[in-house]
Amino acid sequence: MVTWKNLDTLASYDKLAGMKNRVNIAEAMSGENGAKRVAKYTTPMAAGMNFNYAAKQVDDTILDALAELADEAQLVDKFEELYNGAIINTGEQRLVLHHLARRQLGNKVVVDGVDKREFYVSQQKKAADFANKVHAGEITNEAGEKFTTVVQIGIGGSDLGPRALYIALENWAKENNLAKMEAKFISNVDPDDAAAVLKSIDVSRSLFIVVSKSGTTLETLTNEAFVKDALTKAGLDPSKHMLAVTSETSPLAKSDDYLTAIFMDDFIGGRYSSVSAVGGVILSLAFGPEIFARILDGMAEEDKLATNKDIFKNPDLLDALIGVYERNVQGYLDTAVLPYSQALSRFPAHLQQCDMESNGKSVNRFGEPVNYVTGPVIFGEPGTNGQHSFYQLLHQGTDIVPLQFVGFKDSQIGMDVEIEGSTSQKKLCANVAAQIVAFACGKDDENKNKKFEGGRPSSIITGEKLVPESLGALLAHFENKIMFQGFIWNINSFDQEGVQLGKVLAKRVLAHDTDGALKAYSDLLEI
Repeated sequence: MVTWKNLDTLASYDKLAGMKNRVNIAEAMSGENGAKRVAKYTTPMAAGMNFNYAAKQVDDTILDALAELADEAQLVDKFEELYNGAIINTGEQRLVLHHLARRQLGNKVVVDGVDKREFYVSQQKKAADFANKVHAGEITNEAGEKFTTVVQIGIGGSDLGPRALYIALENWAKENNLAKMEAKFISNVDPDDAAAVLKSIDVSRSLFIVVSKSGTTLETLTNEAFVKDALTKAGLDPSKHMLAVTSETSPLAKSDDYLTAIFMDDFIGGRYSSVSAVGGVILSLAFGPEIFARILDGMAEEDKLATNKDIFKNPDLLDALIGVYERNVQGYLDTAVLPYSQALSRFPAHLQQCDMESNGKSVNRFGEPVNYVTGPVIFGEPGTNGQHSFYQLLHQGTDIVPLQFVGFKDSQIGMDVEIEGSTSQKKLCANVAAQIVAFACGKDDENKNKKFEGGRPSSIITGEKLVPESLGALLAHFENKIMFQGFIWNINSFDQEGVQLGKVLAKRVLAHDTDGALKAYSDLLEI
């Protein structure tokens, strides 16, 4: 039986708190010592990837203390309770079961007589069967023409994760003749978002997926109405062009307005739902069910690593522990996610939601205020674009920002050119390697404007190529890292009351049930 305790009550944390600024990363990464660290401080991940933390401000003593923290806080035991069906989401008194959507890790989880793993598999099969029928031309528009485009209507977790995964594999799939349909996304209630998408497609040959677990999300229902209006004006029957991804208890579930409804449930939060029908339907339509299954395989392989109590064989846990050391001992506010892969251009945005919506909490699992900082601010941009943007602050700004790089040895497409003795891909890899060393070691110069202090910690996840399995492993790594950090901070990482508040207040404004500042702003905007 696990016990839930605040971080500042753990003896191992007291020990760790005395190790601030123990490691001079510039010295540690210089010369042969740096080469030895790179070789030593590497942990294998799933799908042939590796997590390297040589440029982090840790040494063997700190790592031993982090291992003690993992044991005392029972982090892997808590993960085991989660995937075996304990009520981990204390705010909403719900189970947390997104791991079951990729593979069974532990015991059967049965709720109200329903085997949840079997339920998720059945919905994956339903999505796969639907996608296969669309691809085979068994489901067509009213003119008997095949659908060529699929558009997802959703917001937050119903948009960011699936969009990031689609963009990550879009060009790879096209290059390998695996692309089945073009995918588009509508998320913002700003009418210009929906209008721009509708003007870019042939609506007569487009399928629209309405994604809302509750079936009541204002932005999504507004955009659905926007799309229905466009279909009707084009002389098309909306019910022949739309399907729903929702919960079985949602108003959308029993509607006759859709070709079909594919279900998720209350035990998978939006930001963790890319592996459920939320991502599974559109990715199966865009790439085929087999490609979506390969993403799940990479995630399942990484999840298995996350069950290991040896932190040096558990990259997700190790990354989480180092992040807590940086946040709570070193006092760093932010973390930058920097993928050196254009295909991962929307991955930082997805992780921003996943991390900040999960661990942006100031009370513990029991509703009591915590006396320590919790989740970091997450931001990022692909390299090398970011180097010509905010890296200036990262290198020479007054705040130290920990960095998480992602890089691949080979490009997805394979099309390249050699200029000045090296290919574009080699130049990309050279840039990320150079940045890690530059951030860690800095550069001296008599001109203080050109001096770099160094001492900026970073890690890197490396792989051969971004393919479905490595993409899945990467996503599971960060999901599990966020989960473990929530466990360490003794907070509930699986509700999002800050999001709910905005929904409630927006409905008040539209109902003209306002006063004070809320009314003043409503009047200002003439709502």
